[in-house]
Amino acid sequence: MENVIIIGSGPAAWTAAVYAARAALAPLVIEGAVTQENQDRSTLPMGQLALTCDVENFPGFPPGNIGGFLESAVPGNRLDMLPPHAEDAKGITGPELVELIRAQAVHFGSRVVTDDVADVDFSSTPYKLIGLTGNVYETKTVIIATGASANYLGLPSENRFKNKGVSACAICDGSLPRYRNKPIAVVGGGDAAVEEALQLANFGEKIYLIHRRNEFRASRISAKRAEEHSKIEIVWNRIPKEILGNDQDGVTGLLLESTVGEPDREIAVSGVFVAVGHTPNTKFLNGKVALTEKGYIARPIPFRSNTNVLGVFAAGDVTDDYYRQANTAAAGGCMAAIDAERYLASSE
Repeated sequence: MENVIIIGSGPAAWTAAVYAARAALAPLVIEGAVTQENQDRSTLPMGQLALTCDVENFPGFPPGNIGGFLESAVPGNRLDMLPPHAEDAKGITGPELVELIRAQAVHFGSRVVTDDVADVDFSSTPYKLIGLTGNVYETKTVIIATGASANYLGLPSENRFKNKGVSACAICDGSLPRYRNKPIAVVGGGDAAVEEALQLANFGEKIYLIHRRNEFRASRISAKRAEEHSKIEIVWNRIPKEILGNDQDGVTGLLLESTVGEPDREIAVSGVFVAVGHTPNTKFLNGKVALTEKGYIARPIPFRSNTNVLGVFAAGDVTDDYYRQANTAAAGGCMAAIDAERYLASSE
């Protein structure tokens, strides 16, 4: 029986593993498997950072000899799975960052299994986690750090240009050279889409905010800011039909289809930011942990990682419908590990 099992493999999970391992809890991390189903659902190991190129806002990684550091810190068999680090890179990439935190967790004694949790039994202790492999894992405590998956449009061309101009996070990617002083498209009509457009207006030459209806779902205050911004052009009653581009340049344009019977319209853009929401990865819980109205894991105690199940904690984007950053996810993993450690100490 394990002291603590961590479900997930993004910054929240591996940070929790670092803290739990240093507390001599010998955590077991169930990191997920590389399968076609997980790829289709955007739930591959490493979370959303697996789909992130340059990460310029995680503390501690200014431009420098990141490639040499990776070679010295990441085991060879793991390093071989990463794309070669570009010599002219301005910082670290998402997959590289996760590999470094993972290596740190393993260094301190975290153990890792490649499996997907298909079901859980929290009716009595020890808690049981049932893997797709058929393995059953028993544990005193659980940290759920399975993240949330960005919702995309479902276009084949969208998958082709992910990391080459297609993104779901303006805060993460908006300041990259690809988008600076260039036209950019944002797809969506809620508060998230408006906020993305306003964020990108700090960097882009012009922002096309594309919405399928003729009015926003966003709050009136946010919508007014977008409507009055000199860099933002609102494109009503349109949906993306195809993302245009090539292998060398990535995204170069966007073909828009009318929802009211008008002819198609093509616009030139260097990037497309999809802001149509996120889906927290909680399906495997099968209703055995309380969720919020938006489907995220509820944390009933303010500023704590506790769920409604005693001894079960949650961290990262699976609990967060607001910030959704690698930094906040890592901080949540730290909190969850400390909460689990203190729970175990009080139980004993």
